[in-house]
Amino acid sequence: PPPLPPPSAMLTSRGPALCTALRRAAPGGLASFHSSAGRCRAARVAVVLSGCGVYDGTEIHEASAVLVHLSRGGAEVQMYAPDVPQMHVIDHSKGQPAEAESRNVLVESARIARGKISSLAKLTTADHDAVIFPGGFGAAKNLSTFAVDGKDCKVNREVERVLKDFHKAGKPIGLCCISPVLAAKVLSGAEVTVGHEEEEGGKWPYAGTAGAIKELGAKHCVKEVTISFPAHVDTKNKVVTTPAFMCETALHHIFDGIGAMVKNVLKLTGK
Repeated sequence: PPPLPPPSAMLTSRGPALCTALRRAAPGGLASFHSSAGRCRAARVAVVLSGCGVYDGTEIHEASAVLVHLSRGGAEVQMYAPDVPQMHVIDHSKGQPAEAESRNVLVESARIARGKISSLAKLTTADHDAVIFPGGFGAAKNLSTFAVDGKDCKVNREVERVLKDFHKAGKPIGLCCISPVLAAKVLSGAEVTVGHEEEEGGKWPYAGTAGAIKELGAKHCVKEVTISFPAHVDTKNKVVTTPAFMCETALHHIFDGIGAMVKNVLKLTGK
């Protein structure tokens, strides 16, 4: 094949869209070109977990979907969780609280992260281009008190700091399932979706959450969970949300919807 033009000329004339081509052309990475002009860099994304298990922590399928789509998008990922006790522990085989047990959110989240996780207190905007919050009841129990207090909930102070810092820095924030309530509480006037606003015969069992989001002062946007209309992008605030398991539907629809959220978050990073 004909030789490639100089890397600097390619980047200057055609922009970062050629990053993928440059990587393929240089097995040693872009550094092998020894070019000083406009090197592309993978988006650095923080993923904030809230435990391990849908009823008292992070929804594991959602976390896995987020990580798969970030990997496919070429992002560099670091996981975080607050170093605090869980609100309570649920026996997932019975759907009931395990009264005698207590667990730590960071320790439980490390199960999903395969041990590669840091305390949320260490998360800074300087180190990351975006942040994503998977869902699960942990977002409403451990990252906030929404499960108990609804519109009067409080948000974990580190979670609140992270949301405000990324928003102030103009860096995108992705949330799915129940976690959009965090943005609704912390970011005044944010636009989010948790799906539909009516239960529709049990298809949207948590539809009442939309009403609470409105009471928090945020705008709720009705969205589907399917691939056609799976995510809402609040371009002003750079907040991207998708319903995920707020809907009773097939797992692959959840996976695809989360993929749309991740894709839009990465797009907003400009990387």
